[in-house]
Amino acid sequence: MPLSFKERKKILKNINTLDLTPVKLHTEEIDGEDLVTVLVPKFKNELAKKLIVPKLKSADFKIKFDKLGSAVLMNMDGNKNVQEIIKSVSMKFGDEIQQAEERIIKFIFQLYEQKLISFNEIN
Repeated sequence: MPLSFKERKKILKNINTLDLTPVKLHTEEIDGEDLVTVLVPKFKNELAKKLIVPKLKSADFKIKFDKLGSAVLMNMDGNKNVQEIIKSVSMKFGDEIQQAEERIIKFIFQLYEQKLISFNEIN
């Protein structure tokens, strides 16, 4: 049974943010410029998928990310924690991004709030 909002919040409150391990919940496409597009299904209901999706141009919403967001998403493999992702992305971009740690943590939690990712510690 999935955890309630309060249970998830309690778990996240008691764990160091840098120790969390993000996991992607949706499929993604990577173009030639290493930019990620996440594919989010338009419908979860099986009946809606069967009746409506064939009439649509695409069965998924496409969310395109810039090079920083793409680098963060490509580093989410279900094994790396937030601290390792920050280190990897910081090495890739160097001085190009300011306040990398804060920006990446905020971005990861925005992905979590939008239900594009989850954390191993919650599952």
